[in-house]
Amino acid sequence: MKHLTQKILGTAAVAVFSFGLFALSCKVNKGSANVAFADTKKNASTPALSSDPLATTLALQNTFRSISSTVLPAVVEVDVTETTKVQSYNPFKDLPFFFGFPDSDSDKEGSTRELQQSALGSGVIVRKTGKTVYVLTNNHVAGNATTIKIKLNDEREFDGKLVGADERMDIALVSFESDDKSIPVAALGDSDAVQQGDIVLALGSPLGYFASVTQGIVSATGRSGGQIGSISDFIQTDAAINQGNSGGPLVNIYGEVIGINTWIASQSGGSQGLGFSIPINNIKTTIDQFIANGKVSYGWLGVSLVDVSAEYKKDLGISETQTGAFAAEIFMNSPAMKGGIQAGDFIVALDGHDVKTVDQLVREVGNLQAGQTSKFTVLRGKNKIELSIKIEERSNEVSSDNSKLWPGFIAAPLTDTTRKSIKLTDNSVKGVIVSNIQEKSPAAALRLQNGDVITAVNDKKISSVEEFYAALDTNKNKTIWFDVYSDGHTISTGRYKIQ
Repeated sequence: MKHLTQKILGTAAVAVFSFGLFALSCKVNKGSANVAFADTKKNASTPALSSDPLATTLALQNTFRSISSTVLPAVVEVDVTETTKVQSYNPFKDLPFFFGFPDSDSDKEGSTRELQQSALGSGVIVRKTGKTVYVLTNNHVAGNATTIKIKLNDEREFDGKLVGADERMDIALVSFESDDKSIPVAALGDSDAVQQGDIVLALGSPLGYFASVTQGIVSATGRSGGQIGSISDFIQTDAAINQGNSGGPLVNIYGEVIGINTWIASQSGGSQGLGFSIPINNIKTTIDQFIANGKVSYGWLGVSLVDVSAEYKKDLGISETQTGAFAAEIFMNSPAMKGGIQAGDFIVALDGHDVKTVDQLVREVGNLQAGQTSKFTVLRGKNKIELSIKIEERSNEVSSDNSKLWPGFIAAPLTDTTRKSIKLTDNSVKGVIVSNIQEKSPAAALRLQNGDVITAVNDKKISSVEEFYAALDTNKNKTIWFDVYSDGHTISTGRYKIQ
């Protein structure tokens, strides 16, 4: 098997989410950026600063110096190599070899080669136990690394070992061994106390420029976004964050780590003042779980949640201004189904506090411990119901098994707009539209298709989303079938047994 080595700087350095076209060079030459020099000559017409403003500025400058000198020794560069297998292809396989035959069979169709990629990111030392030093970074930096090198601020290098990584949170913990008791540990702050406008510094190795510091403010808190499947909210900052900053700390004016720099929104691939950091309070227990178990355990409810529009809420029979999370589908035999949650319920509170968004509920359920009983408040039409549910531990196998996801689609309301979209001209047809069918789900097994109109459930006519989900009550009905209108005809599906 041949080994191909490709040096790529920054492929794991920071996640870049583009809102427009951009070209991003993977090769970065240090010192190749254009440099402009400011004119240092004094302008006689420019008045000198008064002593008070200058003293204030000097005090702020000294604060930045103090923060940098305190925190940088705990900030590291994380150099990794990743090995991926790629399928080889020989474009000349069908051509005759006039000068002999190839002396290797590794280029045969279907053979694989290993591609090694080198990348770098940042990290921060968060704990020491004996000779073991623990470095916090991003999963997209070190989670799939074949080899890891940790470079300290004094440029000493150590071999790193992956302790644990979690893709959903995009966090990884790496360790290395050292007898040096003077290696510092960064202080962890309270990200819940962070407010819009707070001064922050971002530290790391952007584009490979080792031990760099940038400064800005907190632009916003509680942002969502990032990679698909992320369960974290984010601190938004205008402190310059570039590729290579990933895994590095975002610190407050006390030199405390309040976030881990993770991704940027950019049209160019570089910093545009839109950087996002995972709040450190979201990570503190994760560090403990990594050290103890090498993985993160999440609480599991067993519902598929959707943020819905005001128009949808109206058809669901609840206030258009009501906040919460819509349980569009439910896993059969899940904690949610065992505890009484139904597909179509609108979850408005968890353990007595309001649920504002889907992202919030996903995070809070994930933080619950397996075996813990929590109280969920749901709206079912106009009825408010409180349910006690025993949480289970989330497993990727169960939570991705669409065959147990009931009903396996989202019911959409029939409106003038949706009627036009499915070309339904018969205004006498009432019901809901089938949308977002999940592969291998009960809906797929019943041969439903996106755009079908369900007019009845178990022979009971329905005319709204509220009526549809009410008829779908799995506590009363263990066998369910649908009447479906499609292409001018109404047919009944087969029977589906709820298990």
